[in-house]
Amino acid sequence: MKVGLSLGVSQHLALTPQLQQSIRLLQLSTLELAQEVEAMLVDNPFLERASEEAPAAGAPAPERRTERSEIAPISEAFDADPASSGGQNDAETRSDWEGDRELDPSGSDSPWSADAPSRAARREDDEGEASEHESAHETLAEHLHRQALLLRLTRAERAALSWLIDSLNDDGYLEDAIESLVETLVGPENTEYLLEMSEHFALALKLLQSLEPAGVGARDLPECLRLQLAALRDTGACPRAVLEAAMCICEQPLEWLARRDARRLAQACGASEEDTRAAMALIARLEPRPGRRFAQVQHNLVTPDVIVRRRLEGGQVRLDVQLNPEVVPQLRVHDAYAQALRQHRKGEGHAALQSRLQEARWFVRNIEQRFDTILRTARAIVDKQQAFFLHGELAMRPLVMREIAEELGLHESTISRVTSAKYMATPQGTYELKYFFGSGLVTDTGGSTSSTAVRALLRQFIAAEDPARPLSDGQLADMLKEQGIACARRTVAKYREQLKIAPASLRKQI
Repeated sequence: MKVGLSLGVSQHLALTPQLQQSIRLLQLSTLELAQEVEAMLVDNPFLERASEEAPAAGAPAPERRTERSEIAPISEAFDADPASSGGQNDAETRSDWEGDRELDPSGSDSPWSADAPSRAARREDDEGEASEHESAHETLAEHLHRQALLLRLTRAERAALSWLIDSLNDDGYLEDAIESLVETLVGPENTEYLLEMSEHFALALKLLQSLEPAGVGARDLPECLRLQLAALRDTGACPRAVLEAAMCICEQPLEWLARRDARRLAQACGASEEDTRAAMALIARLEPRPGRRFAQVQHNLVTPDVIVRRRLEGGQVRLDVQLNPEVVPQLRVHDAYAQALRQHRKGEGHAALQSRLQEARWFVRNIEQRFDTILRTARAIVDKQQAFFLHGELAMRPLVMREIAEELGLHESTISRVTSAKYMATPQGTYELKYFFGSGLVTDTGGSTSSTAVRALLRQFIAAEDPARPLSDGQLADMLKEQGIACARRTVAKYREQLKIAPASLRKQI
């Protein structure tokens, strides 16, 4: 084996730390970006939030600033009357760098968007209101315990009732059997005391099921429905024949009720079909989960990254696309620290501090680049989908990420990162940027229509159908064909399931 040396020329792509950080920041959601900014503010002493105060006289001008016209007040996001904003023409984005080119580490330490207003006071008020609302929320257990205080019970009965209340699930059902609850409390070996406590628990269960809301303490759905029907019978609000038929229906297999088989239920209950249909309608109005209104619901609020609003210009409606100021962090490099570092170039640890200063500059520029890329992408999407913003879902056109990437001169993977977990507030609602991309279905004219528009059309067809004769997937496919859209029955079924619409057999109302 001969050993030797040789020279060769090759090309390869190397991702610099700045570019890696730029890519990572681009794919972060708004919440993740806020956490990243907070961590960087704690870790890097050269980075600080932009001050609200105006720069002092003689201070150097900022290197770059985000135009205030690019960040519109969120209160102006949805203008009901386009004419109210007529004559206003926001400035176009101006930037002295390209979105995807290599970052230049040099530059001044001046703030970026330092004149944006602070929202700390408003955030504190919102947090205070949220905590006050959470503390005022009453759980199902608290609601039942408060009612139990009004009952005249012995000590053992009150303890048993309290134990049952604490054993309910969030829906108000008692999942565990009475025997298992008693054995857990006293142990299976104490037979005599076990029998005595079982009697107390049986009485406590009856008391629990008499409390409000009706149906609480049931062991299964049929019992929950029967408890609510019994409460209605005590009020005398419904005809007796209908209530008796409803009681009997709850004792039959639930599959019959789910299929709305009125004829079979009428035969099993010995009631007329008219009373059976009225009983089925009555059962449909009952609450299958009595504890639903006491559940602590966590609302996942979405803060849009981009805001689209309409304005009237020259008698035509125009669309303005702007960044949401509430998600744009106001950052700058600390001028005093940077100046001190420049004056002590030969000090101990100068190289390490210079590296942290460079890191702060890169971070500010990567943040700016992130929002510039988001804004450019959002504007390209709005330009492609103008019909949607003016006429709704039925006007959505097919769009793939490759079209936006070619128009902006970016890679398709960059567009994928930009549109993930980024949201756009529009007059029609708030949507993820990925929502505006969709495949197309061929039409008779040789063109194509968006799958989003097809789903909207299916929703309209089903909303206008006869409840007694709901449209099958095959009939819906034929109706789409009449509109010039070639769509198979299986594709219709897939779109219907995406819309969370039941099949025709379950939508039928007799």
